[in-house]
Amino acid sequence: MQTDFFGEKLKAVRKSKNLTQLELSKRLEVSKGTISAYEQGLSYPSLETLVKICEILNTSSDYLLSLSDNLTFKMGGLTSEQMNSVLQFIATIERANRILEEN
Repeated sequence: MQTDFFGEKLKAVRKSKNLTQLELSKRLEVSKGTISAYEQGLSYPSLETLVKICEILNTSSDYLLSLSDNLTFKMGGLTSEQMNSVLQFIATIERANRILEEN
């Protein structure tokens, strides 16, 4: 299991959901320091806590554990124009990644 980027991914997903460490810790029934330790890579959650994190943040454990690069997100609440902008941005990054891989 690759956990090198677990903390970074956890922090990014948490922030994308507009949750503070304190808010996430309360929902998980752990201390704020525990969340901080996860995000700094100093410790890792139990399997039970990982499942709760995924449920709360609406993300997959595969993504958090770097088993997959697929990050699912809901675009509900966005206008058609905003959705198109997001999809164009993703396509631009994917093209740039392919160019980098070819070189």
